[in-house]
Amino acid sequence: MTGAERVRTTAAASGAADRDGDGGRGMNGNDERAGAAPGVRATASGAVGQGRGGARAGLRAPGGFAARLRRGLWRGVLTLTGGVETRGRLPRGGCVVVANHTSHADTAALLAALDARHSPAIGAAADYWFASRYRARICRRLAAGFPVRRSGGGMDDLLAHVPALRAGGAVVLFPEGTRGRDGALGAFHKGALVLAEHAGVPVVPVGIAGTGRLLPKHGRLRPALVRVRIGEPLAPSTTPEAARDAVAALHDRTVAEPLADSPVRKRIARVAGSRHGLALAFAWALAEALSWPLMPELLLGAVCVAVPRRALKLSLAALAGSLAGGVLALQLAASGVELPAPLTTDRMRAEVRHELAVEGASAVRHQPWNGVPFKVYAKEAGRADVPPGDFLAAAARARGTRTLAVGLAFGAFGFLAHRHRRRYGTYLVLLGGGFAAGLTMIVRGWS
Repeated sequence: MTGAERVRTTAAASGAADRDGDGGRGMNGNDERAGAAPGVRATASGAVGQGRGGARAGLRAPGGFAARLRRGLWRGVLTLTGGVETRGRLPRGGCVVVANHTSHADTAALLAALDARHSPAIGAAADYWFASRYRARICRRLAAGFPVRRSGGGMDDLLAHVPALRAGGAVVLFPEGTRGRDGALGAFHKGALVLAEHAGVPVVPVGIAGTGRLLPKHGRLRPALVRVRIGEPLAPSTTPEAARDAVAALHDRTVAEPLADSPVRKRIARVAGSRHGLALAFAWALAEALSWPLMPELLLGAVCVAVPRRALKLSLAALAGSLAGGVLALQLAASGVELPAPLTTDRMRAEVRHELAVEGASAVRHQPWNGVPFKVYAKEAGRADVPPGDFLAAAARARGTRTLAVGLAFGAFGFLAHRHRRRYGTYLVLLGGGFAAGLTMIVRGWS
């Protein structure tokens, strides 16, 4: 028996045991047609490969432009879905990366985290991810994978990457062969280690946390921070048990590491995330429409960033309060009741009276953009005997556009800045300073 034949025999024997993982299912959690190659059982669930020219994939030179594009793509995607943090770097030269596997998003996490100079290639089941030419082409370009046959020849597909490994590339494999349940790490198969030993390159353990929340097994995509920790290289002769222990330690350490947070953000989040948060947004906006000088957008800037998932509800509560306050201010003004109106000027009131005389209730459409407080429009509309129903309809369109747009924009910002939430206190200082400066400029401009 030649050396290559012994390698193939060892890998096939070590990988066949994975057939009973996931109750006889493949790495995707579906039946074996959608799983990883049983001859190696170390392929990526979300990854895809090089198409039917799989053997040629192993000759790909590391550090290519396509690898940098893919890294930028997946970093961008993960930034939009909650962020990605990376600790550690791959060693110089080629290596075989082994990682825990809980989600289809693991592939995106690794492509975003690993150095593009290594041109990471990820193995995938040839009979599933390359079942059609269209799927193979799309997957090959998005995830830099290569096909691994499960019906014989799978080790040949891995060994085709030996030249790329020796040239400084990286091959990424999930030695569990299937996505784990509830974060539990399964047994490691030998295929990845046999490849590393044959190429004479180290095995690099990687722990991934957060992908199980981002895209749970059989679940839907939801926001989550993904963290990737790259460990110290292991010798090519390491055992599956030692590699598994190294990955498990990295994973457990990453999961246990608390995210740095701001005490101020946590207190505001507790209030904003409760029913009291909606009441506060409603009351603040209602008060501002009557007399309170601070715009509801200031409150939304604080609470929507603290609790992005509540941005829409908080914005709707503020809008409802603003409209209720506007109608009440109109009725009070029509009845001759005068409420204090701080930070407003005679020029503001004169401009609004002119607009109401020309356009009627629809004049309120100018309010979101001209800097005149909403309370001025409501009170002048009452003095001009504008019908409350007409004013409410026009204000709902004008105020709705601005309030919802501002609230959702702050929510999106809070979502994207999730991993920087420890700096929330600094953000509040900048937010308050910005609003103060803007309000001063508006009042001076209308003086």
